[in-house]
Amino acid sequence: MTIFAALFDSYMPEILSQLYSNILDTSWLEAVAVVFGILSVWFARKENIWVYPTGIVNVLIYVYLCFFAGLYADMGINAFYFVMSVFGWYNWTRRDEAMHHVPISSLNLKQWLLYTLLIAVAFGVIYYVLISFTDSTVPVFDSFTTSLFIAGMWLMALKKIENWLLWILGDVLVIPMFAIKGLAFTSIQYIVFLVLAVMGYIEWRKRLLSKEIA
Repeated sequence: MTIFAALFDSYMPEILSQLYSNILDTSWLEAVAVVFGILSVWFARKENIWVYPTGIVNVLIYVYLCFFAGLYADMGINAFYFVMSVFGWYNWTRRDEAMHHVPISSLNLKQWLLYTLLIAVAFGVIYYVLISFTDSTVPVFDSFTTSLFIAGMWLMALKKIENWLLWILGDVLVIPMFAIKGLAFTSIQYIVFLVLAVMGYIEWRKRLLSKEIA
């Protein structure tokens, strides 16, 4: 316990100082994007259609910010998120012949294998792009987490409960990466995303089980 206390006392002032510096350096536009990103995950947890309008604001701001920052790979990913958000918005509001909205459901084994394959393919493509056309310092890590988030976005649009598992795994992985890179503010943002994703999985599971019982 004494060792952990010593480590805490040694590193906490530096972490807080870095966080304070990040907050001061954050533009108002980036702050707006962060707020809308958190709102989007909150609405997703509630299975509320506002997940997509708020999410679209978030990704469009990041497309703009990444373009002028020269982060073209991140800009491309956020542009993809925009397309997926539009599709998700349409799919969540769509009704079947009985006028029912798309329900929460889960993947079967065949679908799990398919999406695992798709994540692997996405990883390969993104990794190739990063090592060939960017100066990414963490191409393997970045490729894997981005692949998880892409699959998570797609599964959320389909209202598959497993989307939360991919978001949780991705969030757990990127939190230390951002912290190591000195992006403490972004790291804390993803801690909030992680908490909301866990809550979202629990809430969606309850709704899925209640529908199966009914």
